[in-house]
Amino acid sequence: MSDLGFNKIAGAVLATGLAIVGLTELSSIVFKSEPPAKPGYAVEIAAEESAGGAAVELPIDWGTELPKADVAAGEAVAKKCQSCHDFASGGPNMTGPNLFGVLGRKPASHGGFAYSAGMSDFAGKHPQWDYETINTFVTAPQKDVAGTKMTFVGLKKREDRINLIAYLHTLGSTLSIPAPNPAAAAAPAPAAGDKAAPADAKAADGKAEAKPADAKAAGEAKAGETKTAEAKPADAKTAAPAAKK
Repeated sequence: MSDLGFNKIAGAVLATGLAIVGLTELSSIVFKSEPPAKPGYAVEIAAEESAGGAAVELPIDWGTELPKADVAAGEAVAKKCQSCHDFASGGPNMTGPNLFGVLGRKPASHGGFAYSAGMSDFAGKHPQWDYETINTFVTAPQKDVAGTKMTFVGLKKREDRINLIAYLHTLGSTLSIPAPNPAAAAAPAPAAGDKAAPADAKAADGKAEAKPADAKAAGEAKAGETKTAEAKPADAKTAAPAAKK
């Protein structure tokens, strides 16, 4: 190979290298990126707690809510469960048991399904799937029944649960709808250690306030005893002449 041919090849390689370096620098200028202040991904989570702590859900008055619930909306919510449950009468068990007639049925009792030990223990404490029991369960299955095979995260919206349960009530339920009882759902039950203490303290204050009255009564009683004691000599004096007679 002549020197001229070698120089041409070397020049081509050098030009190619310079072109690559130039394109790299140019792309870094055009598509400039700055690293984030904090590495990672921003995940938005809906706040479920109030400033004073976890939000307390009011009890559900089933006698009022079920008659006005949206059954069609409940059926739509149930579609979230159809990958694991069948809702037809006489339908098969799937990953989970068939749910036709589940309301009023004893937990862990549907034939042909192998329940978890956690659900079997749960059945020993709950005689049937009533409205409140199934409402608590579908809110957070894993939290309500430790070890359950149901891995569904749960239905957090109160309205969704009411509509779903209204739909389940149309599927062979053996439960009757109770009479409305709005007073029972007027306010949540106070948490342990909350609000009960002031009432007890108030009662204690009432007892403390009663003490002066008790002391006054005790003073009057003592005064009465003193008068009785003072009256005894007179009685003795009266009794003496009678004895002489």
